Amino acid sequence: MSVVVKNSIVTFCGLAAATIFAFIFSHFAPDNVSNISLIYILTLIIIVRYTDGYWPGLISSIIAVICVNFLFTYPYFELNFTLAGYPVTFLGMLGVTLFTSTMTTNMKQQARVIAEKDKLLSETEKEKMRANLLRAVSHDLRTPLTGIIGASSSYLESKDILSEQEKDAIVTHIQEDANWLLNMVENLLSVTRISNQSSKVKKTDESVEEIVSAAILRLKKRLPEAAVTVSVPDDLLIIPMDAILIEQVLINLLENAVIHSKSTQPILCYVEDGPQFVTFHVKDFGVGINPERLKNIFDGNSYIGNSESDSNKGMGIGLSICKTIITAHNGTIDVKNHSQGAEFYFTLPKEEVSYESET
Repeated sequence: MSVVVKNSIVTFCGLAAATIFAFIFSHFAPDNVSNISLIYILTLIIIVRYTDGYWPGLISSIIAVICVNFLFTYPYFELNFTLAGYPVTFLGMLGVTLFTSTMTTNMKQQARVIAEKDKLLSETEKEKMRANLLRAVSHDLRTPLTGIIGASSSYLESKDILSEQEKDAIVTHIQEDANWLLNMVENLLSVTRISNQSSKVKKTDESVEEIVSAAILRLKKRLPEAAVTVSVPDDLLIIPMDAILIEQVLINLLENAVIHSKSTQPILCYVEDGPQFVTFHVKDFGVGINPERLKNIFDGNSYIGNSESDSNKGMGIGLSICKTIITAHNGTIDVKNHSQGAEFYFTLPKEEVSYESET
């Protein structure tokens, strides 16, 4: 629908409704012309609010003044421009219309500018996320693939002179790298579950205890030697979430802690119930994280540990995807060091939170 058609429909309907209401009012209070003028003034404000530009308001004010003069002022159904107070009424309606039109037009322009800026910022953030993911993927794919190719080549070229123990070590290395690649593919598939346009997820009510349990079971299949202590509230917690995505976040954080923390104690995974949010914690008792990395640890860089040995298989892409998933759930994710290691934690709202998209 074009702007002209929209303005015409709103103006016509508004004035028609005001005239009908004024006739009804004049039937019960025939000598109260001032209140009828207020009816038209209110209508002018509504017309200006829901139309674009100045012309609908100006035309409506002229028509409104003529209607008051022609329909509701004695002598009825005649125009009488010599009536006392008529110029004041006309100028008053015109002034209200001009002022309201100016204010409304400026507010609409400001709203459009703000919406455009928000859209630009959103697109910039998406591009930054894509760049971070591509950079992390290029590193995390290349490193294990290189290891698999190198190990398999060594096995094929030297299998006749290798001992059984050496063969087992090569195959184990290939298996570890293959599992690493599988985990990365699962991470990338998780991103595809999030809408590209709204950056939101489809949520259903899920049990927190079941999600944590499923994540631990999947972690044990991948890392059988992983030691994890779990603690969840006694009360049943049901919150809206995408179960697969939140499970993937927990697996990423737990696997991160097991592999990179060099923890001397079992990893602690516990859940806290708050008034509005449920908070998930993954706490290790290892070397901690370099303080310089804490501010940008979720930006998609691969290296997260404190030693060079950690850089061969970084989980930066996993952390970047964790942030994307939690943000899509209207939650928050963060990390901090404590006296004996590091702790990742994220929150999920207990009730569906609606954010109006500016884009």
